[in-house]
Amino acid sequence: MKSILYYLATLFFLTHPTVCIASGAATNLGMQLPFWSLLPFAGILLSIALMPLLIPHFWHRHFPKVSAFWALVFALPFLVFFRQTAIDEIVHIILLDYIPFIILLWALFTISGGIYIGGSFKGTPTVNTLILLIGALLASVIGTTGASMLLIRPLLRSNAWRVHKAHTVVFFIFLVGNIGGALTPLGDPPLFLGFLHGVPFFWTLHILPEMIFACACLLGIYFVLDSYYYRKENLTITPDTQIESFRISGTYNFLLLAGVIAAVLFSGTVRLGTLTVFGIHQTVENLVKDAALIIMASMSLIITKPEIRRGNDFGWAPIQEVAYLFAGIFITIIPALAILKAGEQGALGRLIASINSPADYFWAVGLLSSFLDNAPTYLTFFSSALGKFYPGIPETQAVAALVVEKIPYLAAISAGAVFMGANTYIGNAPNFMVKSIAEEAGVNMPSFFGYLFKYSLPVLMVLFILMTFIFF
Repeated sequence: MKSILYYLATLFFLTHPTVCIASGAATNLGMQLPFWSLLPFAGILLSIALMPLLIPHFWHRHFPKVSAFWALVFALPFLVFFRQTAIDEIVHIILLDYIPFIILLWALFTISGGIYIGGSFKGTPTVNTLILLIGALLASVIGTTGASMLLIRPLLRSNAWRVHKAHTVVFFIFLVGNIGGALTPLGDPPLFLGFLHGVPFFWTLHILPEMIFACACLLGIYFVLDSYYYRKENLTITPDTQIESFRISGTYNFLLLAGVIAAVLFSGTVRLGTLTVFGIHQTVENLVKDAALIIMASMSLIITKPEIRRGNDFGWAPIQEVAYLFAGIFITIIPALAILKAGEQGALGRLIASINSPADYFWAVGLLSSFLDNAPTYLTFFSSALGKFYPGIPETQAVAALVVEKIPYLAAISAGAVFMGANTYIGNAPNFMVKSIAEEAGVNMPSFFGYLFKYSLPVLMVLFILMTFIFF
């Protein structure tokens, strides 16, 4: 094992002429890391895509070990050759990115699992389309994760009697898990990062036309597709033997959801100073936010009646799967983000240099957001646009000019990050959680490549090409 890791270290790092140092001093990693350092990231993505198809029993029993393997394949050689710098980068992404990411998802997953939306809904095309529309509207208010966790279980219950339902979950991911979150910084993390860097809270309403167009097209396509599948169903089957009137149980959890939103807004608007944890500077307001999320989720677990969670078929498997897999993704994504941040000086310099028009930004940000974390991808190209149009100007002044003078560019960056997160299961956190919950409920969801080739390419990509000519 030791010899294998040493060989991998040589392959990843020594093949690049500038990477022959082992200093603990701060270095510009993006300028030094070779393209080969992206291989572990590619490895974990291919594992997620192929192993459930080729060796499903092994995958379902050992996917945490697979995630850990790819994380170690990158991390150990990285530590050997970059020492303190590598330690800082790994601790940084764990403390400032991964842990807050999981805390937020866990809080939303736990609290929304304490809300039961009951009623004898039969999963007709009209009912399903209405649920998707409501979810898309809610996503900009309580976030794509909050809206997804709130509505996926009622949607699954209303369609439990149907044979053909995987397409409904996929369009739910498109609309509720991604595109619906485009209107406010609360909707999706990339927009919240823009808000933190000076983009006005309601600036994202500039992409309202793009969102309406995308949602209208997808809802129309879904209604036609679901009507086709609905005619194939055995319509004599009734979803419930007993009629259940519409009701919402666990409504106090809505107050806790509001508390989550307030905590996130608090962390983005209040400045309480910084402190150092394991050598990494952390803002006090972010620590307060994380503590508040843990407290509110714990309160939900304590005060919610067990029968409400049983009614939702609530279990921990979906959030556990996300936690294990995204731990590996966050570690192996380090070189990808560093190379992107290096701009034209990094291994992807030619790509960065070729991005000039709004359409270029829309597709570059979007395609990378499909496989990388869309929040840092947004921030990278946001910073790139500031440097391109306002070089040498302080960020505050540059952002103030950007949101007024270069609206098409920022709109393209924003829409690309939010919309194209729907292209793959790993493009945005709700995607994987919705998939896991659906599979736990017995839905035969498409594989990674099945999702990509059956839905993303023929539906989303065609839509985004059309939007490019209309808007960008």
